Amino acid sequence: MTGARVLAVENVSKSFDGHAVLQPMSHVFRVGQTTVVAGPSGCGKTTLLRLLLGLLQPDTGTVRLDAEELTVANAGRLRLRVGYVIQQGGLFPHLTARDNVSLMADYMGHPSDAVRARIGELAELVRMPAEMLARFPQSLSGGQRQRVALMRALMLDPPVLLMDEPLGALDPMIRFDLQQELKEIFARLNKTVVLVTHDMHEAAYLASEILLMRGGRVVQRGSLDALLDSPAEAFVTDFIRAQRADARLASQ
Repeated sequence: MTGARVLAVENVSKSFDGHAVLQPMSHVFRVGQTTVVAGPSGCGKTTLLRLLLGLLQPDTGTVRLDAEELTVANAGRLRLRVGYVIQQGGLFPHLTARDNVSLMADYMGHPSDAVRARIGELAELVRMPAEMLARFPQSLSGGQRQRVALMRALMLDPPVLLMDEPLGALDPMIRFDLQQELKEIFARLNKTVVLVTHDMHEAAYLASEILLMRGGRVVQRGSLDALLDSPAEAFVTDFIRAQRADARLASQ
């Protein structure tokens, strides 16, 4: 149900070598919403994503998926319910696109007919020509690799989708096209989506809610309009202005 609690962090923090990378934060990520975590390099946004995936353990607080705490012991099991897409796709170069997509389903022993049908559904969803799935990643364009990576992340139909700068390495035209497609896909799937980016244009276009971070803390939460009209501090306006993400600021 839209608005139901699925993924949450409660007083989560993380430090490395005594340096606080993520200061204590709490947030509930809800079904059907795309939460975009934005901010400059080093602000803690990727650390937050890795905590949500269970690749890191928090120093304080808890990460919960459907009210179950994510721990070292259950991370492998719960991770099957979370799709993950990284910049440039992270595809295995020795596997075809099709084999990259079906990797976990094959490993888990899903019936071949069901796997084949699911791949067909996903190829249609992300607008990936079926004949391209026989190719190896190095023979695909950047946009095609990201489509394959998204198919792989969705293969097991996870309730949560995490995306770390998924479009950052693409040229502007391909990036624009994929942003439009992602927005349609997110609306159609009604999943809990958390997307990390430093691009406020992308954040404004895709987000149900923006978490703007700086120095390991969430400076402000809300829509781009809310950030523009009622900035919590000068950094909010400065960060948006630096990217000319709003015509009102670009003219100043």
